[in-house]
Amino acid sequence: MFREKNLALLCDFYEFLMSNGYLKSSIKDTICYFDVFFRQVPDNGGFVIASGQDSIVDFITNLQFSSQDLEFLRVQNLFSPDFLAYLAEFKFSGDIYGVREGEVVFANEPILTVRAKASEAQILETFILLALNHQSLIATKTNRIVRAAQTSSTKDAKGKKSKTQNRAILEFGSRRAQGIDAALSGARAAYIGGVQATACTLAGKIYGIKVAGTMAHSWVQAYDSELEAFREYCKLYPNNAILLIDTYDSLNSGIQNAIIALKELLQATSGKAKNYGIRIDSGDLCALSKSLRKLLDEAGLNEAKIVASGALDEIRIKQILQNGACIDAFGVGERLITAKSAPVLGCVYKLVAKEQNGKITPTIKISEEASKISLPHYKKLYRFFDKNSGEAVFDKLYLHDENINEILHDKDYVAKELHIPYFKNGVRVYEKPSLEQIRVYAQEEVSKLNENLKQIDNPQENQTTIPTYEVRLSKNLSALREQLLAKAPQK
Repeated sequence: MFREKNLALLCDFYEFLMSNGYLKSSIKDTICYFDVFFRQVPDNGGFVIASGQDSIVDFITNLQFSSQDLEFLRVQNLFSPDFLAYLAEFKFSGDIYGVREGEVVFANEPILTVRAKASEAQILETFILLALNHQSLIATKTNRIVRAAQTSSTKDAKGKKSKTQNRAILEFGSRRAQGIDAALSGARAAYIGGVQATACTLAGKIYGIKVAGTMAHSWVQAYDSELEAFREYCKLYPNNAILLIDTYDSLNSGIQNAIIALKELLQATSGKAKNYGIRIDSGDLCALSKSLRKLLDEAGLNEAKIVASGALDEIRIKQILQNGACIDAFGVGERLITAKSAPVLGCVYKLVAKEQNGKITPTIKISEEASKISLPHYKKLYRFFDKNSGEAVFDKLYLHDENINEILHDKDYVAKELHIPYFKNGVRVYEKPSLEQIRVYAQEEVSKLNENLKQIDNPQENQTTIPTYEVRLSKNLSALREQLLAKAPQK
C-alpha cells in the first residue's frame, strides 16, 4: 500500500544537493533554525487550523535510507561517498518545536521550528511542508464548510432567525482527491476540521473515523422500478435507509416512491427504524428541499432526514440555508477534499538563525516584496486571552531569550505559550493525542475567536473585507528586524 512505502526520498532533489554540500563545507557542524509559516489565509478567511504534525512525527521517527535509495542517489554522480555513508546511518538528532495539531494559527507565525544541523534540517523540508500545507488546508476548508452549515435556515413568527442548527457535514471526496494519500490524509484532516463522517472506508479503518454512505444512481437503475430499488434498500439497511431520489424525477416520482418505501419500513420495524430519509444530488437544492420537506411531513414522515450533495462548498451551503432550505445534512466532496476555491496554503521553510559554539546569530530573508521579508531569530509564540470573556485577543512573538515573566501576570490578559516540543536531541518527546482529542481541541480553539474572524464571505466578491487578527512583535524582535534590514546590502 502507498502509505507503507519507504518515503525517505520524498524530498526535493536540491535538498540532497545542499545537504551534501553542507557536509563538505565549513558550516558542517553549524546548527540552523528554520521556521515554517504561511503568509496569507486562504479563502479570504480569518485563520488556519494547523494539521499534519502527526504525519511529520511519524516520518521523522521512521526516516531511514534503504540500500536501493542510496544506490539511486549514487548513480546520479553528484554525491560524495561520505554523504552516502552519512545517509546510510541517518538519524535525526535535532530539536523540533511547534503548535499543537488542531491549533488556530495566523499569517507569519511559526507553526513549526526546526533546530538541527544544516544537513539534517534541509532533508526534512519537503515532507514538513507537504504535510502541513495539505492537511492544514483541508482542515481549514472543512471548518469553513462546517460553520456554514450552522447557519439558521428558519425564522420565527416575527421573522427573526431561529436558533442556529448544527447540521452534519459528511466528507464525500475520495473519488475527487488528487491521489491516494490525499484521500486518506485529507479525510483525517477533514475530521479535525469538523466533519461527522467520511465516505472513505480505508480512512475509517486507519483513523477510526465514522464511515457513512447511501446509494448511487446505479442502484436505482439496476432495478426494474425505482420503487423496487427503494424497497430492497430499506429491507437491507433499515437503520441506514437514505434513498437517492433524483435518478429520474425528484418531485414526480422519486419522493412519491420514497414515501411509500419509508412508510413500509416504519411499519415493518414498528417505527423503530433509525437514520432514514432521502438524498438529493441535483437541481435547485433550496427550492427542492422545501417542497420535499412539505411532502414528507404531510405523509407523517417528520423524522425523515433530507441530505443534500452535489458540488457544494461553504458559500453555496450558506446561501441556500439563508434562503430557507430544509436540509439536515450535507455530503461535500470535491470542493472540500481539493480545497477548490483556494487550493494552496503556501507554507514556507525559512532560515531564521544559525548557532555556532552556543552562540545564536539571527538571519533574515530580504525581498522587494514587503510580505516576503522574514521575521528573524529563534522565537517564542504566545496567545493572549481576555481574562473575563476568554476570547483570544492577540498573539505575540518574542525572542527566545526574552524575559516574559511580566506578561504572565498581566491584569487584563491570560497568556498561553503555543509551542510545545516534538523532538529533543533527536528523541521524540511528543505524546500523540487521539484524533478525537485533536478534533475537540480544534473546536475549542475556534470557539475562543471573535465572531468577526469566523465570517464566511465569498472571496471573489469581498476582497476588501478580510478579517484580521493582530500578531504583535515584541519591542526587541521588532528592533532586531529593523537592525538587520538596515544592515542589508543596498542596491
